[in-house]
Amino acid sequence: MIPLIGYSDRLSGRAGDVINFKVSSISAEPFSAALYRSISADPNPAGPGMIEREVPSDMAGSYPSRSQAINGGSYAIADGELPKSARSFRLGATIWPTLPDKGEQAIISCGEIALVLDETGAIAGRVCESIVSGGTPLKTRTWYRVWLNYDGATGTLTVGHDPVKPGHGGENATTMPDLTLTGRPVIAACIRREDRSGNWKGQGHDGTLAYFNGKIEAPEIHGDDGELLAHWDFARDFSTTRIEDTGPYGLHGKIVNLPARAMTGSNWTGEDMSFRHRPEHYGAIHFHDDDIYDFGWETDFSFTIPDDLPSGAYVARIRCDGHEDAMPFFVCAPLGKPSAKLCVLVSTFTYAIYGNYARPAYHESWHTRVAEWDAYPWNPAVHTEYGLSTYNFHGDGSGICHASHLRPLFNVRPGYLSMGVGEDSGLRHLPADAHLLTWLDQQGIDYDIITDRELHDDGVAAIAPYKALTTGAHPEYHTAETLDAIEAFRDGGGNLMYLGGNGFYWRVALHESEPGAIEIRRGEGGIRAWAAEPGEYFNAFDGNYGGMWRRNGRPPQSIAGLGFTAQGNFTASYYRRMEASQ
Repeated sequence: MIPLIGYSDRLSGRAGDVINFKVSSISAEPFSAALYRSISADPNPAGPGMIEREVPSDMAGSYPSRSQAINGGSYAIADGELPKSARSFRLGATIWPTLPDKGEQAIISCGEIALVLDETGAIAGRVCESIVSGGTPLKTRTWYRVWLNYDGATGTLTVGHDPVKPGHGGENATTMPDLTLTGRPVIAACIRREDRSGNWKGQGHDGTLAYFNGKIEAPEIHGDDGELLAHWDFARDFSTTRIEDTGPYGLHGKIVNLPARAMTGSNWTGEDMSFRHRPEHYGAIHFHDDDIYDFGWETDFSFTIPDDLPSGAYVARIRCDGHEDAMPFFVCAPLGKPSAKLCVLVSTFTYAIYGNYARPAYHESWHTRVAEWDAYPWNPAVHTEYGLSTYNFHGDGSGICHASHLRPLFNVRPGYLSMGVGEDSGLRHLPADAHLLTWLDQQGIDYDIITDRELHDDGVAAIAPYKALTTGAHPEYHTAETLDAIEAFRDGGGNLMYLGGNGFYWRVALHESEPGAIEIRRGEGGIRAWAAEPGEYFNAFDGNYGGMWRRNGRPPQSIAGLGFTAQGNFTASYYRRMEASQ
């Protein structure tokens, strides 16, 4: 466990905005916090080194340490309990397992009774500590209809499966007298329950366990005499975190940790590639035991941005027992009231998309340089429990399509080395962008900061008053709103400086209700870490076609006259202007 680490609920704000900081510290001693303006974030001793200037603030002080849990794993949970108990009942769903042999995984549970995959990957029924297995392991990435039936009159519990496409099914039965179905339904996980010996069966961050890996479609519960108690239709409200029960009792619910929605279901035929046109073909949600959206940590201290705090990059630096962490945030000038002629656009969407990228080239030898330079000590390739980036894969091999800053992001830290070899500093994202801030500081050039979050929300009004707008080193991920604002600024006579590479490349979508959640669908074409499954190229968050902007008719060249087409092993360097260009 990392001994001291934290995150904030927002990465940017203006005067009057409140930023809440959440910290996990394993020490018995309190931790201290202080505000610093961040100038240089490159720990390379061959350069200016790390430069931070302490700023007096209300956040400065000492706070009690406490360890906070890492909350991973996605599931869906009903808002309330079943409307009535049942002496005879049926739990059923259509599933597409992706890691059937990873261990016990819940499909649908209610109270002490659950329909699960057992340790072998076979359909099974669990009642407290007892389990009834169907005996036949399911195949990976194959659609099955699965069920658990209980006959209260005979005490017979039956579990079984049938493949959706022609194939061999199976079932098994045993006698378990005096069962009653009652409680709060959970899909893709179990809520912790006390077994008959008085012991707790394992638990996750909020009492959940046995997370499912794969797609689930049309889970339902029937009660006595076959009465429909609940039927959840995942082909509705794709852009939300709500699940709708179409049964008679309206037992609606919510999804937790943003499993992927608008996923092809058992009915998908390829006739239409958009869930908006054939929602009935997209009735599945893809759950993962390593999905992470919001760690949900409690707030340890808050900071209200004062009116007189200049626009810039800042960190809340915390210290305890010889350990440190720095939680960055950006202060923007008040809307329509610039304090400088130059505006620096900080690409926080790109920061989050790359957040905790565990690079395939990572090697433990990198830590030699980290130690020599006193660089940021933690790396996501070692601490995968903090959730990986959209450049990585889930444990079941599917690409990670959601990003969020509501967790510690190692790469968004001063002094973090993206690469630990080579002749350069090995920086990307925030530490690399700080090179520009360092130069502006050295040259005495005033600037304001704006992030793509404000650009998305406020449009061109966020940057219209400035004479010039400059990007950082890697402005790769954009929404339609951010591109519209940049083009409007440029076409309205503003001076746009594109100082990066691989900019304006991928289209992303923001969630309508979940702060900080970003979606990327890596569709056809482009240099990409993974490719979306056929039929899953449209964003669930906004319904638009995802992938590269050039496949949406907006190539990078149309923004700044330059576009990324290929990459390879090379050494980057500066250039000199020819006399004819002067």
